[in-house]
Amino acid sequence: MGEVREEEIKYLVSLLEKYPIESLRKIAKEEGIDYYRLKRLYDKYYGKYVLVHAHYSMRALGLKSFVGFLSVPSDRLFDVAKRMTKNPFIGYVNPAFGFKNGLSIIFYVPKNQTREIDEMLSKYSDDFEYYEIWAYTPDWKSRRKEWGDWKFGYDYAILMDILKVDARTPVKKISEELGKTRPTIKFMINKLREEKVLLGFFPTIDMNVHDRGVIGLTTKLEEEVLKRFEDYEISVGVLPGYGYFLEWFFSSKEDMGSKVFEFSQFVEKILIEYFDPTFKEMNDENKRTAFRRMVKKDGSGYRSILEF
Repeated sequence: MGEVREEEIKYLVSLLEKYPIESLRKIAKEEGIDYYRLKRLYDKYYGKYVLVHAHYSMRALGLKSFVGFLSVPSDRLFDVAKRMTKNPFIGYVNPAFGFKNGLSIIFYVPKNQTREIDEMLSKYSDDFEYYEIWAYTPDWKSRRKEWGDWKFGYDYAILMDILKVDARTPVKKISEELGKTRPTIKFMINKLREEKVLLGFFPTIDMNVHDRGVIGLTTKLEEEVLKRFEDYEISVGVLPGYGYFLEWFFSSKEDMGSKVFEFSQFVEKILIEYFDPTFKEMNDENKRTAFRRMVKKDGSGYRSILEF
């Protein structure tokens, strides 16, 4: 395969940001670059270090997003996580230790099933806490609070799974899997866009650089905190009714003690996440077919979060 070069990966990503689902020939023509050079670069990195994913609006789909933290004995972590990753409404599960020792999770709940969250989580732990989470954007306070509904056929759930895993999956392959013509597949994708469910296609890099994360919960968020850590890879979320969710990503090769000390000054609750390859494999397997398992076969809506 040859040496993995970061500059080549970044170059490929820059092209895929402009042309996320276009053919290599079209990209080469538009950019005035040699097609065979581009193909060699693409074959070297795409699917191994770079993928393009579809991003969806959970709000438009009628799904509320939550973060949760469960106490689980260390000798039961794997078994509990394995059971949880059979539930398509659970986005990911990671080992985590801090204000809760056990698992940290992201999960999604149909807007009319939120009263069943406690019953769902009690299947896995007797001690847990969870918070609804919104994206942190400049307009989050004025954002409309309405949620949509699932109003598509079951075939759309399969299509969304395919595009979520790899948005560059050839239309021919998608049409074969769905048993539909290429024009129909393109119509379905356009419909998802028109309904503001499909937000776009975005490339991501997976270099396995980060194998640790620090999660912090705080009732107050000062802008100076974000400025102070702007050189770090950090994600921020809003926890309505509580405050804010902060997650810093880093490598285990870095000094974890200093990280925890540094970040703990700005949050009230803190824990360390471990991005274990075995857990990643379980999460990826669950995610691969999540929408088609969330949705009823007749397309009439979502299944119960308690079924799994």
